[in-house]
Amino acid sequence: MGAKVKGAGSSHIEIEGVKQLKDVSYNVMPDRIETGTFLCLAAINRSNMLIKNADANHITPVIDKLEEMGCSLKVEKNQIEIKTPKKLKAVDLKTMPYPGFPTDMQSIFVTLLTTVKGTSVVVENIFENRYKYVQELIRMGAKITIEGKTAVVKGVKKLYGANVKATDLRGGAALVLAGSVAKGITNIDNIEYILRGYENFITKLQNLGLDIEMVKG
Repeated sequence: MGAKVKGAGSSHIEIEGVKQLKDVSYNVMPDRIETGTFLCLAAINRSNMLIKNADANHITPVIDKLEEMGCSLKVEKNQIEIKTPKKLKAVDLKTMPYPGFPTDMQSIFVTLLTTVKGTSVVVENIFENRYKYVQELIRMGAKITIEGKTAVVKGVKKLYGANVKATDLRGGAALVLAGSVAKGITNIDNIEYILRGYENFITKLQNLGLDIEMVKG
């Protein structure tokens, strides 16, 4: 567009004003966390899914962990297909700055791991207090122990529907995934957290066959 900007990739950005900017055509990149969320939705339901308009290069660590668990992923240009076996393996993971495992996928993955036989260890290296959602998962029957920045997840045979509340955006989305496989009805409060991070989330889930609806309080 003709802007004069220096310092990309550093902590210091220098901008020099110009008289005029030019028109450009630009495609916004796909949301990598939304892509990862839907991949984990397929995995937690032990189902298959084809996600279009997705860039696998942005979520390589997520794909690697899903494959380590036993999922089969087929990556093509602008789309990802996942096929999930009935039995998945427990895995350990650590969140890291990009291009490492994204902290925004931590709660989504922990929820998936609650349904996997065995013990998984998750270490959160980016943000403090990122385990607020765990207490809500425990209400649903999950077995998770928190010590500092480490979560120890022991898989359970079944999660159960409960009245829970979203404590943040990704933690709220994690509760939706938990509710999709829980026995009984799950009611999630504070969904404004979730809706600000996922476009047409409820409609997309309904189109996938989930029995979900948004109820005005």
